[in-house]
Amino acid sequence: MSSSLSQDRSETVFADYKGEYTPDQAMVEANRCLFCTDAPCVKACPTHIEIPQFIRKIATGNVKGSARTIFDANILGMSCARVCPVEVLCVGDCVYNEMGVPPIQIGKLQRYATDHAFDAQWRFFEAGPDSGKSVALIGAGPASLAAAHELRRNGHRCTIFEKRPAVGGLNTTGVAPYKMKADRSVEEVQWVLGIGGIEVKTGVDVGASISFEELEKQYDAVFVGVGLGPDTILSVPGTDLPGVEGAVDWIEKMKLGRVPTEGAKSCVIVGGGNTALDCVREALGLGIAQVTMVYRGVEEKMSGYAHEWKAAQTQGARVEWQALPVAYEGNGKVERVVCQRLDTNKKPIAGSDFTVPADLVLVAIGQSKLGHLLSKLEGIEVSGGKVVTNDDGATGRRGWYAGGDCRNGGKEVVNAAAEGKAAARAIHAFLTGGV
Repeated sequence: MSSSLSQDRSETVFADYKGEYTPDQAMVEANRCLFCTDAPCVKACPTHIEIPQFIRKIATGNVKGSARTIFDANILGMSCARVCPVEVLCVGDCVYNEMGVPPIQIGKLQRYATDHAFDAQWRFFEAGPDSGKSVALIGAGPASLAAAHELRRNGHRCTIFEKRPAVGGLNTTGVAPYKMKADRSVEEVQWVLGIGGIEVKTGVDVGASISFEELEKQYDAVFVGVGLGPDTILSVPGTDLPGVEGAVDWIEKMKLGRVPTEGAKSCVIVGGGNTALDCVREALGLGIAQVTMVYRGVEEKMSGYAHEWKAAQTQGARVEWQALPVAYEGNGKVERVVCQRLDTNKKPIAGSDFTVPADLVLVAIGQSKLGHLLSKLEGIEVSGGKVVTNDDGATGRRGWYAGGDCRNGGKEVVNAAAEGKAAARAIHAFLTGGV
C-alpha cells in the first residue's frame, strides 16, 4: 500500500478552524461536565461513545484511559473529533443547551484525548488468535477500516481492496482541509492498520480487476464499503467549458495536489448542501475574492448545516437564493453563469434571468450511488442506488455485508464507522456459526 502524498497540495494553506485545547483548557472544560448518568449526548452519537466517562477521565488526569474509552467505541475517534458535525449530534444534545448555558465542547475534548494517543503512539488493541477465516473489504474508507479493525480483534484475516492510490476514503480525499488534512487521515489509517493482519491492495477496481464472484470464492465473507460515485452533473449549455467542475472531484484534486486558482477572481458554487458549503469556504480560503453560492431553495430549507453556512458568511460568502443556473458562458473557458429565479414551487420565473461572474464553477448537487455495481449478484437488493441490508449490515446474499455511504446514501464519517463495526460483529457471528 502506498501512503505517500504530494507535499505540494493546495490544502496546506488552510489553518485549523477550531484549534486544539491546551491541557489547562481541557481540564477546565472537562470539569464543567455534569457526567449525566443517562446522557443524551451518548444517544446522539452513532457510535455511542461513553462521553461522560471519557470526559471524567480527562478531568482526573487519565488521558490515556480517556482515549481508550473513545477508541473502544469508535476506532476512528481521532478523525471524528475533527469532522463530526457535533453541533447537531453530541454537543447539540448536551443538557446545558436546555439551561441556557454553553454546551460542553465534546468534540474538542475528544480531539484532546485522541491526539495525545496519536502523538504518544499508544496502542490499545491487538489482533485475536487466528480464526482461520478471511474477509474481503471493498473500499478503503471509514466503514471498511472500522470493520477490518473489529474483525482483526476477533482474529479474522482481512484484505481491503481500493481502486484509488490513496487510502482513507473521503477522510483523505473529501474532508474540508480546515477540519482535517489528507496527511492526518493517512496517519490515522496507518494507526488503525497497526493492529496487524490487515492487507490493503490499492489500484484494484473490484468488478473490473477482479470479479465479485472471484472475490466470493477466495474469502469467507465480503464487506462492501464503496461510498458514493461521481458528481452529478447539471445538464445545461456550457457544462463542458473548462472551469466547470464537479465539486467532489475538485475537492479531491485540491486535497491531493494543486488546483489552479491564480488569477481567479470569482467562483460560483451550485447547490446548498454540506459539500457546497465546504466548497464555498475552500474557495474563499484559496484566495478567490468573490464566491457566490447559487441555490434553488431558501435558506431555511437548505440541507447544509446552519453552523457551516454561518461560518461561510463570516468569511465573506455571497448567495443567490431561489436561483438555478441555465447556462455557463465564456470564450474558451467559463466566465459567467446565467441564472434564472425560481418561485416558491421551484418553477422558473419568466424574464428573471441574471448573470454571475465566474472564473470557476463547482457543481455540488449530489453524487451518484454505487449500489448498482452489486445489483447483478443474486440475493443483493438495491433500492434508490443504495444496498439494502438488515440492521446489522447483512444483505440478502449469504456472507455479504455492507456499510457506509453505499448503504445509507451519504451520511457522516461517524455513521460509516458505526455501520462498519456493526457489520463486523455480524460477520464474526456468521463466521463462527453464531447465525
